Amino acid sequence: MALELETFTTETALDAAAELRRVLAARTHRRKVLGQEVLVPGQLGEALHLPRIINRLQSKQQRFRDQGLDDFQELWPTLSVATRAKVLSAIGWYNPKQLNWEDKRSNRRPKADPDSA
Repeated sequence: MALELETFTTETALDAAAELRRVLAARTHRRKVLGQEVLVPGQLGEALHLPRIINRLQSKQQRFRDQGLDDFQELWPTLSVATRAKVLSAIGWYNPKQLNWEDKRSNRRPKADPDSA
């Protein structure tokens, strides 16, 4: 499920980055703490600087939003196909080429916020 990077806007990148943070945090790891085995949430989102990217995408200043979009577009292709598919599915994007002929959805990707049209 390849996604052309130019289809991301600051709004859709923000949705995808927030969902990516949830997907990565859902990965848990077993750790021993004081002899007890505990599950801890994944830290990959922080390692990939997702909080900073999300903050920039939410900024009131256009130059920060543009920097956040650039950062996200650099990060996106480095993610695994499975991770990208989970994120796109969670934000409601689909690949029109994979739809059944009888499917009523449009032949292009939906907008992240249908009310903004």
